[in-house]
Parts: sequence; structure tokens; C-alpha cells
Amino acid sequence: MSRAFVFPGQGSQAVGMGADLAAAFATARDVFGEVDEALKQNLSKLMREGPENELVLTENAQPALMAVSLAVVRILEKDGGKPLPAMASHVAGHSLGEYSALAAAGSLKVADAARLLKLRGQSMQKAVPVGVGAMAALLGIELEPAMAACVEAAQGEVVAVANDNGGGQVVVSGHKDAVERAIEAAKARGCKRGMLLPVSAPFHCSLMQPAADAMKAALEEVTLMPPRVPLVANVLASEISDPAAIKQRLVEQVTGLVRWRESVQYMKSKSVEALVECGTGKVLSGLVKRIDKDMTGMALNGPGDIEAFLKTV
Repeated sequence: MSRAFVFPGQGSQAVGMGADLAAAFATARDVFGEVDEALKQNLSKLMREGPENELVLTENAQPALMAVSLAVVRILEKDGGKPLPAMASHVAGHSLGEYSALAAAGSLKVADAARLLKLRGQSMQKAVPVGVGAMAALLGIELEPAMAACVEAAQGEVVAVANDNGGGQVVVSGHKDAVERAIEAAKARGCKRGMLLPVSAPFHCSLMQPAADAMKAALEEVTLMPPRVPLVANVLASEISDPAAIKQRLVEQVTGLVRWRESVQYMKSKSVEALVECGTGKVLSGLVKRIDKDMTGMALNGPGDIEAFLKTV
């Protein structure tokens, strides 16, 4: 069976994340220690014990999610004895998960990924004052009518599709009033439900341009290697392996649409039959069937998941 490893984005974090992995595997403890050292912060304690209101801050949630994802992959490789290319033909990540995917594929050092994600979170938070921006999930609508709703709702403000998650789930982002107008405009186009999301900034829209500029400067200082398996990039919904191209796409991704539905369809076109979600939560593995009923999804969150998966490869 051909598989791709996929990596979750923000929203999957929870107090206690990675604790069972750290208890069971020295490999996981080493990854968390590496991230703590890179950030000069006891992030692993925050992940393990909270408080939740600190863990959910974008600058903490992003490197924390990457750390758990990397711990899972390192355990599979080091303790399970399976190199990544023997387990997966592609990697892909949802938003910040793209950094996790690149670190898993050996393109980005874990310490560099942690520092970049810390900066990414801080820059995204600073780009727009709290309360000015918003994001909303639109359920029961596809990409094109959602985009049309955003055009109608803008009225001189910014509102755009941020994530095309598939299965009739589209997320929009921008100025708060414009996002609220977009919810109503989407309902007139058949959207069954629209709800504001509990996020601190309007990710993946043009309001994030200051954060994109900060990431461009930071990425210029970091060395990327060609990934061991191709990355399916968010903004392209197709694979890339050239380090310079990857850097460019990571910059574009800050303001650009996360084309997750199309990315999954692209992987299907490359004969991928199963998506294996590495890290925290089951968001991406849960979306698979809604995008393509012939594909399967599984989540590797804890030691039991890893043990069961290793028996299949």
C-alpha cells in the first residue's frame, strides 16, 4: 500500500500532548529536549502541564505541534527501524504542518523548524491587532461559491478563503465585519452553517503580509536540504523538492490559500491510498473519506497507534 505522511495544523493542540510518547520512548524525550533547547523555553512542560491559555497562543502551539509530529516520525524510524522513504511516498502538512513535514523529511533541521515556527506564530499575532481580524468555518459549501461569497462580502475590506479543507468545509479569513458578512453571503449560496473560530488572528489572507515578510527574511538565513520524499505544498497542491522553491512556497503560504482538498486529490493521483497523520489529533485523517471515499486515513497519536502501524509496514 502506498502511503503519505501528513501533519496537523493549529487547533489540534491540547494539554498533555506528547506526554504518553515521552513516557514510553527516550526518542520522544530527545526531540522535546531539542525543541526546548532551540527555543530556550521549557515548551515540553507547557505541553505536558499547561496552562491551556498559554499553550493555545500561536507562538507556542505551532512549535508544540511540530515537536509531537517529529517525535512520532523519529520513533518510527529509530525505534521501529523503518526509514521514512520505506513508509511513505510523500509528505504534506496543513499550514504550520508543512514545517513538520519538511523536518520529518530531513529538509529542515528540527531546531530550525522550531525557531521558524516560533517566529511565524509571533509574526502572525503581531500582523493584526486582536479583535480586528477573524476566521470562520463554512460548512456544506464548496470552494467556488465560498470565494464568490467573499467577493460580495468584502466591501472594501479583506476577506478571503483561507483553507479549502474538503468535504464541504471551507474556512474564510479577514477583517471581522467582512468575515461576518461572508457567513451571511455564503448562506445565501447554500452554506448550511457558518461559525466564527476561536483564533487570535486572521491566518492565510493578505492581512498576514507583515508575517510573510518576516518569514522571507528568516528563511533566507536557514539551510534547506532536498526532502527525502517529495513535499506536496499547500499553495501548489502538487509536489516540490527544490529547496529554493520550497522556501518561496513557505513565504506564499502565510497569506495564501491552504489547498488541502486538492493536495489530497493530487496524492491520490500519485497512487497514494492512505494518509497517515503523525502527531496530535485526528483532523486530517478524519477529512480523508470526505475528500475521496477510496482513500483511508489513520492517526498516529500514541504508543499503541505506533505499535499497531509498525506491524503493517
